[in-house]
Amino acid sequence: MSTPTAPQLAPGHVGLNVTDLTRSVDFYRSALGFEQLGISDTGDRRFAFLGVDGDLRLTLWQQSDGEFSGRTPGLHHLAFRVDTIEQVRAVQSVLDELGVRFAHDGVVAHGEGTSSGGIFFTDPDGIRLEVYAPSGAEAAPAPNGESPTCGFF
Repeated sequence: MSTPTAPQLAPGHVGLNVTDLTRSVDFYRSALGFEQLGISDTGDRRFAFLGVDGDLRLTLWQQSDGEFSGRTPGLHHLAFRVDTIEQVRAVQSVLDELGVRFAHDGVVAHGEGTSSGGIFFTDPDGIRLEVYAPSGAEAAPAPNGESPTCGFF
């Protein structure tokens, strides 16, 4: 008897609970360039669909009155990949203009001796976010030594 295998899975979209839908939609659109694909912003079922080139990537649900916690099971952080470190720095520039606080000072490597790296910050609800490139961060510091930078912020 053969063991059935699961089909090859690819990431779909991510759903995040937020406390203020309008504020979060504005943040993800202006800070990270998402387009609004759909929204229900009246009544008690408030949500928004955000995407890239018409492809759904992120759903925001206004159904939280708390604050993101890295100490409970669930989402650790959400990472967005770009092609180059220059693109990471371009996102950092936009975030700087918006007054976003970073976990580390500028672009950092994912670990000592690695070429991948990025920036680490939080959204308005404290959800931990990362924008990274797979290479180009060789000269950047690794604030956590050999431990992955994206794991400890």
